[in-house]
Amino acid sequence: MNSKSSAQARINRYGYLFCLPFVVIFLIFNLWPTLYTFLLGFGDLRGLKANFNFIGLANFVKLVQDKYFWGAVANTFILWGINFAPQLGIALLFAILLTDVKLNLHGTGLFRALFYMPNLLTATSVAILYRSLFGYPIGPVNQFLMKVCGMGEAFNFFRSVPASRLIVSFIQWWMWCGQTLILLMAGITSISPSLYESATIDGANNWQCTWKITVPLLRPVMFYLLITSMVGGMQMFDIPFLLTGMHGEPDFKIRTTAVYMYNMAFQGRNDYSYAAAISIGMFIITVILAFLINEAVKERTPKSHRG
Repeated sequence: MNSKSSAQARINRYGYLFCLPFVVIFLIFNLWPTLYTFLLGFGDLRGLKANFNFIGLANFVKLVQDKYFWGAVANTFILWGINFAPQLGIALLFAILLTDVKLNLHGTGLFRALFYMPNLLTATSVAILYRSLFGYPIGPVNQFLMKVCGMGEAFNFFRSVPASRLIVSFIQWWMWCGQTLILLMAGITSISPSLYESATIDGANNWQCTWKITVPLLRPVMFYLLITSMVGGMQMFDIPFLLTGMHGEPDFKIRTTAVYMYNMAFQGRNDYSYAAAISIGMFIITVILAFLINEAVKERTPKSHRG
């Protein structure tokens, strides 16, 4: 027993040793910046100051009254909503088609790879690509509209609020639809085939099997996608920042909360403490919405009644 326990102790020591690099990196580059952000939110650090003083809740009082912050929150949810609704719907449609045993489609692995490929591209390269495609006045899209569709003059997409929002939302959809598709396909393939066989024997058609079996059993996956997409949407930064000139033009209608936080921290006033308060506000909004969504979609078990 002593030899076994000593061997187990040596194995445990090696386990701790191998975990140590991750713990150190997490503490330095994740936990400490998070804690420091919360400290900054209660301070007055700005400009070239090296130290800051605690000023209590002044930054958060200012944040609640800041119309630009709430405008950025509204912009964020508009861009996320335009992106997520078609993303989930189209990904669900293709996931059902690609996993349908009766259709027996060939090359599903190739389809998955093609759908997922945009997610591997860097945001900088994607922003440059779409900035060139919709460029004014000689971008490929404008050339196509004028020469093929007969439009009289070039259209400046990035001076139009609806067009800019649609372009940003489409890019977000294009980049993340593949990951949504793969997760939904994984959820569908985990459903027992016996359920579909029993339903078919009972006379159910493909649509009824999809609506009565597939979609209800995919609720946990779709709930996960909703929460993670919302968290990612609240952190939407790179595409709106790079595509619209770093301030969310036109008319600041593409300025998300993350872009607004960056503008406050590193452009103009360099108000680091207020930018930290913005990030804390984003975190609180995300937590509240995640809780509300969880309460809205979770299954409620009926209460038992005594006879």
